[in-house]
Amino acid sequence: MGNRIFQTKPTVVLLGTFDTKGTEYAYINELLQESGVHTILVDAGVLGESHISEDFSRHDVAEAAGSNISELIASGDRGASITTMAQGASVIAQQLYKEGRMNGIVGLGGSGGTALVTQVMRALPIGLPKLMVSTMASGETRPYVGSTDITMMYSVVDIAGINRLSTQILANAAGAISGMVKMEVPLLTSEKPLIGATMFGVTTPSVDVARERLEQLGYEVVVFHATGTGGASMESLIKDGFITATLDVTTTELADELVGGVLSAGPDRLRSAGEMGIPQVVSLGALDMVNFGPIDTVPQKFKDRLLYKHNETITLMRTTPDECSELGRNIALKLNASKGPITLFIPLKGFSLIAIEGQLFYDVEADHALIDALMEHLDQNVVEIIQVDTDINNPQFAEAMADRLHELYQTTFQQ
Repeated sequence: MGNRIFQTKPTVVLLGTFDTKGTEYAYINELLQESGVHTILVDAGVLGESHISEDFSRHDVAEAAGSNISELIASGDRGASITTMAQGASVIAQQLYKEGRMNGIVGLGGSGGTALVTQVMRALPIGLPKLMVSTMASGETRPYVGSTDITMMYSVVDIAGINRLSTQILANAAGAISGMVKMEVPLLTSEKPLIGATMFGVTTPSVDVARERLEQLGYEVVVFHATGTGGASMESLIKDGFITATLDVTTTELADELVGGVLSAGPDRLRSAGEMGIPQVVSLGALDMVNFGPIDTVPQKFKDRLLYKHNETITLMRTTPDECSELGRNIALKLNASKGPITLFIPLKGFSLIAIEGQLFYDVEADHALIDALMEHLDQNVVEIIQVDTDINNPQFAEAMADRLHELYQTTFQQ
């Protein structure tokens, strides 16, 4: 039995700028209807009238945002118009979802259309199928996807007319969203508390052991890859109330935020659990490194730093003692603000697989700078500190973190 309930046919919302992409939307609309999918067309175009029959006109969309098309056209500000139409389309899309009239959403576009449609998609619940066919999908997609489950498909050619290439791409897109909305997802219900954990390749042994221990203790553990979007996704799910405790082993995204790496989760990383007052166990996983792309993309100012080519697409840079001191101060300020129970586990012999004795990023001075700053600035009336004379990937260290989180959870919720 699935957890998607269809009254008759599943319904896909087609959202986009029908003034410039009307022909392409008409084509994918026809394919979807032929596949047994009902469609609702929402026009968010500004430049001109729609070339196809829509269920929600551009006038409806503008009005939903508290504006009108005439004002948007008169302003001549395309960027502001896109923002307004995205706001209006979000109102309509969320209402359709609440009414049970949307089982998925698809969009087609270039840079402007992609920005507009994905803004709407990001506001919809995780799990609702979202497909964006875009000329931007082969580049940096993080601004469009964010921390949500948007699927992006590269259009290969510009979305400008129906030809032998675009017909195949759009047909594939129609088949993809049709399959998504028709798929009955098994309904997995669980009374187990949901734990959010963070992991990187260089902290995997630790998190795997801790996860297995927590599962033995009766928890369900969701692991987030600490790549910027991973940490941001966990923070978002904490705020939404899905996650009831965190095993935040891998706080490496804070180093990227401080130094300017490519895997930052933003300035609010490590805040949500404290604000929500849920139990936390935190550690210092991979704070010995900052992440960049291919080695030739490392900023010139860092060329003389200690660099490690992790693979063809990722270059790691060792954090310095000064950077580690600043990280310690920043982490302490965030942890001190916690409203719930929190324990910081400090591994004294290395924060990752490549920062232990004998490995490239082994640097006692830098590690001690981080630890010293933490000890100086942490409020020990708020944060429990446990120092362990081992590295972060030692199995005993991992089990100790899991056991302490279990104790915090029991104390908080089982009284």
